[in-house]
Amino acid sequence: MKQVFKSELLGEQYTLFTHASGLRIYVFPKKMTSTYALLATDFGAVDNAPLCDGKIPVPDGVAHFLEHKLFSNEDGSDAFEHFSACGADANAYTSHTRTVYLFSCTENFADALGELVDFVTHPYFTAETVQKEQGIIAEEIRMCRDNPYDCCYYNMLEGLYREHPVKTDICGSVSSIAAITPEILYEVYQTYYQLSNMALVVCGDVTPDAVFEIADKHLPRCAEHRIPPRRKTLEGHAANRARIEACGQVAKPIFSIGVKDTAIPEEPYERLKRDAGMAILSEMLFSESGELYNTLFDEGLISPEFSADYALTRDFAFLQLSGEANDPDLVFDRIKAYLEKKKAEGLSFEDFERCRRIEYAEYIKSFDSTEEIANTLLSFIFEGAELFSYADVLMSIDLAFVEQLLLEVFDDTHYTLSVIVPKKEEI
Repeated sequence: MKQVFKSELLGEQYTLFTHASGLRIYVFPKKMTSTYALLATDFGAVDNAPLCDGKIPVPDGVAHFLEHKLFSNEDGSDAFEHFSACGADANAYTSHTRTVYLFSCTENFADALGELVDFVTHPYFTAETVQKEQGIIAEEIRMCRDNPYDCCYYNMLEGLYREHPVKTDICGSVSSIAAITPEILYEVYQTYYQLSNMALVVCGDVTPDAVFEIADKHLPRCAEHRIPPRRKTLEGHAANRARIEACGQVAKPIFSIGVKDTAIPEEPYERLKRDAGMAILSEMLFSESGELYNTLFDEGLISPEFSADYALTRDFAFLQLSGEANDPDLVFDRIKAYLEKKKAEGLSFEDFERCRRIEYAEYIKSFDSTEEIANTLLSFIFEGAELFSYADVLMSIDLAFVEQLLLEVFDDTHYTLSVIVPKKEEI
């Protein structure tokens, strides 16, 4: 099955093939020097529901552990070595909602793509290699816990969520990964790495038919269609904790303000509209050109690195405001006061139009990078939306919709403040 998506606005197009194995293959031709490919599964750190009708518990950190282990081949070789041999730069990452294996190259694309499909579709685990990996990842977990920025982020999530697994470290804990066995890894793999739950995305100077032909040589001919279990978590609207403080290796305090958003639409395009609306609203409220940033910066209350990031998925959403400040609590109070002022006064139509144009321009600019195209396309795929529809969604948003988001999201009960203060020197 083949389907072509076109954008008259951008003068771009991409092709979707649905392979006999169930794998969706997306090819976005782009005449650039580097070709970027990723093979991803719709399985991340929050997908730790028990398997086999609850008989097999899934320890925290399994998705990340599995990502690491798939690079090890049965013959004792490492997939990274194979990619290096054909001049490709390979990597992988696990997020809260997905696991992604990727490479970029300027030559030998066919060899690199074949390697990507081969190693991800041929798992090999033994008790010995799992035990070895447990030691490696345990050390990674300890290092992450010593990272003040990671600590600040996860403390923020702990402040926002009482039950949802998004608050749990993607790597898991030293004790949780100690419970991982080859049997658990194989069961998780067979459940979530069904090719019908995955997508292959390629962007670069390639043709769709050529990519499909290469992938076809490395894929099975039959498809497995089991619906992967998804954990359903009942989570209240209010933040779990108002404030969390910890000590870390920082020169001055760092902070993350979390704003919990639980009004998540079930329909993919309604989620896309909410995401676009929050992008416009964040640009209006928190950008470097805005009133709030300039006031706080001019008064010396924040450092230049102040940032705002909104995350929206099928079952969790939050806004994160991060930065450095001598007095994070004062900054927090000033931000809340500013938001209440904006609620009372209303938003400027001119500011709304300006920020919508900025988001529109950012969307168009994103098509200048094969890496950004591939990763953005993947996000749309797993959210059940179409990449080129975003421009229309942006233009369909009006000021009233953004003002409603301001009132809905920025409620006093939705906030948490995570602070990391400098460690006191021992005398």
